[in-house]
Amino acid sequence: MIMALIRNIVQQALTNGCLSVEAEEQLRRLLRTKYDSEDLKAFLKLQSSVMDGCILQESREPKG
Repeated sequence: MIMALIRNIVQQALTNGCLSVEAEEQLRRLLRTKYDSEDLKAFLKLQSSVMDGCILQESREPKG
């Protein structure tokens, strides 16, 4: 089984402009495991992009 890397999930969110609920759950699981400095840098970039409004967070969007 190929394990998803944090940086892959981040790249997909950056490409789509949206972090899905599923991807957010994957990130939570992966952040509880060992990860390398490249994954940490990618996660920090994602956080910054969300805070700057460049990436929408599906879980925080209004329902309806």
